[in-house]
Amino acid sequence: MVDSSEDTVVLADPAVIAGLDYWRTLPIKQQPAWPDSDAVGAASAEIGSMPPLVFAGEVDILRDRLAAAASGKAFLLQGGDCAETFAGATADQIRNRVKTVLQMAVVLTYGASTPVIKMGRMAGQFAKPRSSDMETRGDVTLPAYRGDIVNGYDFTPESREADPSRLVRGYHTAAATLNLVRAFTQGGFADLRQVHSWNQGFARNPANVRYEQMARDIDKAIKFMEAAGADFDELKRVEFYTSHEGLLMDYERPMTRIDSRTGTPYNTSAHFLWVGERTRDLDGAHIDYFSRVRNPIGVKLGPSTTPAVMRELIDKLDPNREPGRLTFITRMGAEKVRDALPPLLEAIKEVDATPLWVSDPMHGNGLTTPTGYKTRRFDDVVDEVKGFFEAHRAAGTYPGGIHIELTGDDVTECLGGSEQIDEATLATRYESLCDPRLNHMQSLELAFLVAEELAAR
Repeated sequence: MVDSSEDTVVLADPAVIAGLDYWRTLPIKQQPAWPDSDAVGAASAEIGSMPPLVFAGEVDILRDRLAAAASGKAFLLQGGDCAETFAGATADQIRNRVKTVLQMAVVLTYGASTPVIKMGRMAGQFAKPRSSDMETRGDVTLPAYRGDIVNGYDFTPESREADPSRLVRGYHTAAATLNLVRAFTQGGFADLRQVHSWNQGFARNPANVRYEQMARDIDKAIKFMEAAGADFDELKRVEFYTSHEGLLMDYERPMTRIDSRTGTPYNTSAHFLWVGERTRDLDGAHIDYFSRVRNPIGVKLGPSTTPAVMRELIDKLDPNREPGRLTFITRMGAEKVRDALPPLLEAIKEVDATPLWVSDPMHGNGLTTPTGYKTRRFDDVVDEVKGFFEAHRAAGTYPGGIHIELTGDDVTECLGGSEQIDEATLATRYESLCDPRLNHMQSLELAFLVAEELAAR
């Protein structure tokens, strides 16, 4: 049972429990080839006996917040690692990711006078879909790396074998990460009066100079309000939600619990989960499972998505047409967003649904350099965001958020930005095990650009 302050306990309907496992009868994609089914079952059972990571009441609040964003009254900022690693779950790295999201949120809130919903791709983003089950290097072929919750990155047979014990380690790493995130966001670190300290330790560049000017303006405004007698207790803490791709069913299903207040299933591994393009088949296991849990759900939409498919996804995932329930995360690519997104926005006007529209300007803009580095051009990321806002302005709909792969560290994984990272620079600090991320500076630059688009919305 999910914890509840209510005295009344509602027993789970057996039909609801049975429905939660209907996905097992359906086609499923992107699952690892576990070598020992008994070990997988034992690991899932152990996870199922552990406490929830998030609670039903928190999920319900987030759904209300997302409903506000869907109607243009707030904006979602979702950011974090492409793929979290167990080794990367350190206090410093978690703090820097949280700090970067907080800084971006301040820029958006102050620059566009818009409430910002802060959400991390963290405390569970351990599994990754792959374009191929196998990877070949030279004359050696091994299983693809599917994230630390499945196997190791080292290119050896031992490392690449799927290991069920990693499922349990994933739970514990997520719990430790979430514990630190809660401490940072509720214990004073996120106090708006600390906006200057969030910038300490980062190299100076034009984005940071601009941020410092904004921080001084915020300081002046706060001091004025304090002198006028305002109570700023609420500035000491922020709401911060967690999210990840709901991919690995041997982890997601045991994290599904029945709320003791309502008898309703919640996935307690994160507040928000999304289904990727590779697993959003309407007759597939993932869509069926996520149609049965109470969490707000996101779905990635690529440039080939048709209005008909969009309507079917709405019917399946949001049959009650509940604002805040369904988020469409568009990942079209800078060259296609202005052609591919408008038909969907026009079609949504004919549907009695209010999904939240969010731009993922990362995944449609990937490229590989001649030296073999997977990267993205910062200018392409910016251009897709601009195209996203342009399409919504033309359609009269609401651009409700951005979904960014970022790190709080000064890595060199994406080309361009004010630091002018070029192909030769990529090798100096390329640390991602999967897709390239915006570094702290590039993230801050993007926030200023998005704030300008929001202000003109």
